[in-house]
Amino acid sequence: MNHVLEDITLIVQKSITEVFGKDFANTDPVVRFSGDQKFGDVQANFAMQFAKKLGKAPRDIAQAVCAAIPPNAIIAKADVAGPGFINITLTDAYIGKLASAILDDARCGISYSKDRDIIAIDYSAPNVAKEMHIGHLRSTIIGDALARILEFLGHTVLKRNHLGDWGTQFGMLIENLIDKQWDLEGDHSIGDLNVLYQEAKRRFDADPDFAERARKRVVLLQSGDPVTVAFWKALIEESKRHFKHIYTMLGVSLEEKDYYGESFYNDMLPDVVKELLEKGIAVYSNGAVCVFIEEVA
Repeated sequence: MNHVLEDITLIVQKSITEVFGKDFANTDPVVRFSGDQKFGDVQANFAMQFAKKLGKAPRDIAQAVCAAIPPNAIIAKADVAGPGFINITLTDAYIGKLASAILDDARCGISYSKDRDIIAIDYSAPNVAKEMHIGHLRSTIIGDALARILEFLGHTVLKRNHLGDWGTQFGMLIENLIDKQWDLEGDHSIGDLNVLYQEAKRRFDADPDFAERARKRVVLLQSGDPVTVAFWKALIEESKRHFKHIYTMLGVSLEEKDYYGESFYNDMLPDVVKELLEKGIAVYSNGAVCVFIEEVA
């Protein structure tokens, strides 16, 4: 609909030039859609910024320009209101022509953005081996709506669904699965994994021996132990199968390339920590590397 404003801008600019001369030929008449249709379809709000330069009252400036607008097929009526606004009503024929053009246009009259950016959109970030819940719904729907709108406007959108696939909980779960001789090739559901995770958490809290083995299992995962990694990958694939089923039912536009586990960034962490330390952003505190935010501390 920007061409509506462009059409009105050209007409008002010509009238300004006719009244005040060529020095004002390229002046922006500040044409905007009206906030309330009882004041017309469009407003021209230039008069206030002209007042000091011309030494005239804004309303007098607006009336002079309004009177100079010639009869045309676009503007049905133009009136001065308030301190110097020009309220403009479009003709029915012009509106009908716009409506027909929109109906015939695959983009419904919506132009591409003039300034196109690369924009990252973060989605619901569900956790591996856990069922999705209502808390994941909002960011999924909002994220996908934003991604579709931005892509339609011509932006490059980087969709990112960060899966929670790293941490101590995987030591607990994998150790529990090994104890139970869980079949990697078996027919499992996300619900089964959810139950097994809850069981593993109870064992971790109640059994010091299991808790120690779970911690060691985390170290094995981080060091690339083949058996541990095989279990971990199986958990991720089963979880993604469940997530994709939900996303498909919702009509969400995520693809395989849009999934990034937290583990994806694991190899990058040492360099990030090193840079933070070198820049003085992070410091050592009680044996740990910490970032202290003064406004929060």
